[in-house]
Amino acid sequence: MLFSSAVFLFIFLPAVLLGHYLLRGQRARNLLLLAASLLFYAWGEPVYVFLMLFSILGNYLLGLGIDSRRGQRGQKIMLALAAFLNLGILFLFKYLDFTIENLNALFGISLSPVGLRLPIGISFFTFQALSYCIDVYRNTAPVQRNVLDLGLYISFFPQLIAGPIVRYNSVAEQIRCRRTDPELFSRGVKRFLLGFAKKLLLANNLSLAAERVFALAGAGELSAGMAWIGSLSYSLQIYFDFSGYSDMAIGLGRMFGFRFEENFDYPYISRSVSEFWKRWHISLGRWFRDYIYFPLGGSRVSKGKLLRNLFAVWLFTGVWHGAAWQFIVWGLMYGVLVAFEKLTCIPKRLNGPGRVLYTVFTLLVVNAGWVLFGARDLAAGFYQLGAMLGIGAASAPGMALSLLRENGIFLVLGVLFSTPLVSTGLKKLGSGREGKPLWNVAEAACYLLLLVLSVSYLAMGSHNPFIYFNF
Repeated sequence: MLFSSAVFLFIFLPAVLLGHYLLRGQRARNLLLLAASLLFYAWGEPVYVFLMLFSILGNYLLGLGIDSRRGQRGQKIMLALAAFLNLGILFLFKYLDFTIENLNALFGISLSPVGLRLPIGISFFTFQALSYCIDVYRNTAPVQRNVLDLGLYISFFPQLIAGPIVRYNSVAEQIRCRRTDPELFSRGVKRFLLGFAKKLLLANNLSLAAERVFALAGAGELSAGMAWIGSLSYSLQIYFDFSGYSDMAIGLGRMFGFRFEENFDYPYISRSVSEFWKRWHISLGRWFRDYIYFPLGGSRVSKGKLLRNLFAVWLFTGVWHGAAWQFIVWGLMYGVLVAFEKLTCIPKRLNGPGRVLYTVFTLLVVNAGWVLFGARDLAAGFYQLGAMLGIGAASAPGMALSLLRENGIFLVLGVLFSTPLVSTGLKKLGSGREGKPLWNVAEAACYLLLLVLSVSYLAMGSHNPFIYFNF
């Protein structure tokens, strides 16, 4: 079930909200949210809901085992079992066939692929569950002795399929005791509507151009203009797609009394590659920082070990996003760039024109990275990058102009709303006017307009993909 579907918007969400606010007592509300989350997951994955239940029960028992053996040798064994459980689930469903395919190619054998379908959001909920066990081991989070509450943490539907990746110690108290009020609910509704509009009005329309270009790249029929339009469309699509979902998740959390951390901070205004990854998918970056980078020694090590640490993080980042060589190359590309910035202290040493040029370089690199990320395969990705430089490009300027006329307005709006210009302007405009009747009416009218426009696109059965659906 997608947040941007009619079933979710008009049936599931109103029913769960109504039940949540009619019930009295945190235990009853938590039980309702757990049941709703499992139903939400079972809607799209009726069989894999048992995998979710297995993950909940397994991590619950392992968490208890880690806590009960504190200070003993057996505690590390329990942590190793937790890593084996969560990473084993991830490997089985996401990487086993990729491994078999490469073993066949490397050794000339013919092992048959298993062909398991990828469960929705498996990378997100396994990382959350594993972080819980690690934090219990480190004694930075309390062990959860109520399996239903832990189940709610792992399966909570707002952030189940696309994050943000929530750390248990940030929501443990909210699960046990949280307060809801009209102001928090109102802010949640507004945040949800902004994310909903991002997804329906911008991401979905930008996807039409991006998918058309990726298809032509796979066939080797791209002009330079088409290649650039497709790459820019995809760079904006993936931002509004993913950040829109994060906005909806944060908004939904607030409606139910939860406060999730931010997951995006206008990444396309970054002045370096390192800054970009501090602004993009913030929760994933922090996960790798806290559970891989810091345990390996972080940056307070020799240059050789620093390079090892960075490449380990970026290899895992690439692999986390998908079981294909294009994701591995994409991740290692960022490993090289971030290592370059760490070792040379660029762009901190730049100023004036040099800093501007490096900002442009950062945007070009990120855009090129998204081409590799979104292409059908590595060969198609490299072909499109070559076409953007005029290498091997077909001559079809008319097609590029036609595509630009069809999608130009969405590209312009995408660029505008990917910067803080609009939000900053609205904050200045509303400064000192909050709470005044005329301002409240104008604000409500704007949100209502966003809802009507978004629902109209939904009602027309418009193209509604979601890039991170199976991550």
